[in-house]
Amino acid sequence: MHRRPAAPPSSPPSRPPAPPRTAARVAAALTVCSVLLLCLVAVRWHPLLTLDGDISRTTHRWAVHDHEVTRIFRVLTDWVWDPLTMRLVCGAAAVWLIWRLAAWWTALWLAVTCALATIVQQAVKAAVDRPRPVWADPVDSAHYAAFPSGHAMTATVVCGLLLWLLHRCGPARALWRTAVAAALVSVAGVGVTRVWLGVHWPSDVLGGWLFGALLTALAVMVYEWPRNRRPELPVRRRG
Repeated sequence: MHRRPAAPPSSPPSRPPAPPRTAARVAAALTVCSVLLLCLVAVRWHPLLTLDGDISRTTHRWAVHDHEVTRIFRVLTDWVWDPLTMRLVCGAAAVWLIWRLAAWWTALWLAVTCALATIVQQAVKAAVDRPRPVWADPVDSAHYAAFPSGHAMTATVVCGLLLWLLHRCGPARALWRTAVAAALVSVAGVGVTRVWLGVHWPSDVLGGWLFGALLTALAVMVYEWPRNRRPELPVRRRG
């Protein structure tokens, strides 16, 4: 007696792919923090203004008396960590992605995110219109509104995106540690220089870090969103 082969079990109906959970959770947390700080700055919350003033007056006093450190910080903020320099680094990375890996989509994603960071930064500056610190004996000068710090935001976006792309490729341990250290020094260092030189309040720098990290997390969500395309970058696991 012959038995009929059992019919294969029916597969459950396909569901639309979900967004990357880790990036979504990070983006949600950063959104809350960014909006909260934005509101506190916009309503001129007195405790925040007091803390900003205390820190800024102290660092400005140091900047006026320590000419050597101030000179070094001006070089760093005007040339090394300047937003234009960061955008050029981002552009060079996009060119390398196209030239060496033919990763056109990744290069476009990188360039568009960097451009979007500039647009968001200028839009928030115009909306909040926060005045910069004013000193009787300034050591540096800057233009446009204060919040958020464009230097801090641009450095966070560029360093965050490049670090994330490098991590996907599974670099050697020495290279990865060097890249992380360089990114941390750049992001933290540019914030310190802006406050030291008296052109930003500390909360401006914090806002630049938060908005930059938020935009980076959203960009990662867009990149990792499931789509019918082959990955352009090699994904390796470090042993």
